[in-house]
Amino acid sequence: MRFTFIHAADLHIDSPLAGLRAKNEDVARRFAEAGRKAVQALVDETIASNAAFLIIAGDIFDGDWRDVTTGLFFVGAIGALHRAGIPVFIVKGNHDADNLMSRGLPYPDSVTVFPTKAATVELERFRVALHGRSFADRVNADFVASYPARREGWLNIGVLHTSLDGTRGHEGYAPCSVDDLRRFGYDYWALGHVHAAEIVHRDPWIVFPGNLQGRSVRETGAKGAVRVTVEDGRVVDVTPLALDGARWAHLTIDVAATAEESQVSALVSERLAELHAQSEGRALAVRVTLTGATPLHNRLLVRRDALQDDLRAGALHLAADCWIEQLKIKTTSPAQAPTAQPDGDDIDVAALLAEGAQDPGLAAALAELTETIRSKLPRDLQDEFDASDVLGSLSDDARALLAGELS
Repeated sequence: MRFTFIHAADLHIDSPLAGLRAKNEDVARRFAEAGRKAVQALVDETIASNAAFLIIAGDIFDGDWRDVTTGLFFVGAIGALHRAGIPVFIVKGNHDADNLMSRGLPYPDSVTVFPTKAATVELERFRVALHGRSFADRVNADFVASYPARREGWLNIGVLHTSLDGTRGHEGYAPCSVDDLRRFGYDYWALGHVHAAEIVHRDPWIVFPGNLQGRSVRETGAKGAVRVTVEDGRVVDVTPLALDGARWAHLTIDVAATAEESQVSALVSERLAELHAQSEGRALAVRVTLTGATPLHNRLLVRRDALQDDLRAGALHLAADCWIEQLKIKTTSPAQAPTAQPDGDDIDVAALLAEGAQDPGLAAALAELTETIRSKLPRDLQDEFDASDVLGSLSDDARALLAGELS
């Protein structure tokens, strides 16, 4: 017998996207809509491919909803699967455990939500045994050991929301190792929680499908789910499915060969057009980083905000849903021959800046200030706030401003 099933995780429906809202409300709205589009694409793909069933390995929601429409949207989406005769299997992740409103959602009887005590559900038609356990709360506990023994003669699937060994940059929920999972003898582990897609192991298959829709510039590239193909009781293929409704990207451009600011803008526009074409009609938010040794270095730093506005306007000329999330200037000044020491009343700007940068009192004050700023940011912006990067940028900006004024 040959059949397929779909494995998804980390839908985070109606994630607040506070970081984007702080920069542009309209763009944030488009990306919030993309999350729902991705869920609908998941449902449509499951039906179109005549999948035997759908697995969602946790974090359907993103904490408590602002209103009941979030829950009703999801119930309506999976209602289409119920009408198509496709069962859905869900474990609740740490974000779902936070959500008090979702506990009473009226799912159709074709939807199985695994309880907080590990349990097994059998699909006799396909000889599949699914083993899963939902989070009861956010307690950081190793509950993997309680999963049931494999069913001999069946295709065994473990559904688990986990940080695995904790090396993938996510909070440590249900920590375990690959060896811990292998000991169960299951054929496939459908994991969730880690937002980067990864086939961790192939014998048995241990798979993170990644999140369904990227939520910030730290989650770039195609997002979606995986299609798993089974033949004669064995998993033979795992194929990624791009289902996201919008996409994030990094664009790093070397501007060492540019002599004028207009050339920088033209180069960014050219590369951005290529990137937008690759997004296949999806909304696109891009972080642009300029690199290279260029005589424009000081000017780029001083005019960063104005240049960022110009680039954003150019992106909107390209498409209404193309957005420059942020412009970062990581260029340097070209190497220069040593100059004579200043005489008399001449000011050695470089020496003064170097001396100031070494002042421990100034460094401590700036560090305290940046930490205060970080603590007041929305949660998703706190994660990408780099104090050392901010301090370095302040120093570079000061040097560029002084150099510009003195020149």
